[in-house]
Amino acid sequence: MSGLIASSDNDSVKSVAKLLKDAKYRKKCGCFVCEGVRLCRDGILSGRKPLLFLYTKEAAEKYREDFMLVKSAAERCTAVKKSIFNVISDTVSPQGFLCLFKMLDKKIFLDTIISNQGSYIALENIQDPSNMGTILRTAEAFGINGVILSPNCCDVYSPKVLRGSMGAIFRLPFLTEENFCKSIRALTDSGVHTYASMPRAAVSLVETDFSKGGVVLIGNEGNGLSREAAAACKTRLTIPMKGRAESLNVAAAAAVLIWKLTGG
Repeated sequence: MSGLIASSDNDSVKSVAKLLKDAKYRKKCGCFVCEGVRLCRDGILSGRKPLLFLYTKEAAEKYREDFMLVKSAAERCTAVKKSIFNVISDTVSPQGFLCLFKMLDKKIFLDTIISNQGSYIALENIQDPSNMGTILRTAEAFGINGVILSPNCCDVYSPKVLRGSMGAIFRLPFLTEENFCKSIRALTDSGVHTYASMPRAAVSLVETDFSKGGVVLIGNEGNGLSREAAAACKTRLTIPMKGRAESLNVAAAAAVLIWKLTGG
C-alpha cells in the first residue's frame, strides 16, 4: 500500500480518469474501472482480483468491512485525497471506492450453445448504456445462460452499463461476436431455435414454446433488428399488447422476452 495521492497529475489517477471516459482506451489497456462499494465488492466476490484499488480515507472508515475485503484482494492499494477522487469520479455522490479490473474472460461459444440447449439472448446495436445495464441485470436475474453482443453495441464496460447491471457483468457469460448475423445464421442452420423479436407481423410470444431453449434476438432502441439479423433467425415473434403504444422500451421488452424464455 502506497501513500496518499494528493494531485490529479498522478499517473494512476490520470489513467483511471481516462478509462472511465474512453472506450477505446479501455480496449487498448484491456482494463475497466468499477466505482462504488457494491460493484467493487461484487467483482471480488465473483472471484476477480483488482489490479488497483483507489479509496479515500473517509470511505475506508465508513465502509470498514468492505474496505478490508477489497484491500485484501487488490494487487495494489492507494489512498486518494477526497477532492481528487471527486474530480475523477463518474458518479454524482462518490462513495470513495474505485477498482481497476482486467477485462473479463468469460465467453460463450457457438458450439456450447448448440450442445446444451440453454437460453440465450443476442443484442444487436443496443446504444443506451442504461438499457444495456438493465438488460444484463435482468438476464442474470432470470438465469439466462449467456449473451451474444453485436460489435456495434455500446461498451459493456462503460460506467453506466456497469452500474445498471448491478454486478451482473461479473456473473453473466457474454461474447461480442464480430460477425453477428453470420453467427446467428450458423446457429439457425445447426438446429438451434433462433427468434427475432419484432414489433408486428410475427408469432405471438404467448404462443411460443421455449421448452428447448434457444436464442432470442433483441434489436436497436429506435430501429429494432436489422433485416439481415431478422432473416438469419428461424422464427419471428412479437409481444402482444392491448394498449395503443406501438412498442415497448427495449429494456422492458427484453424483460418480458427473458421472463418467457426462461420459463415464465
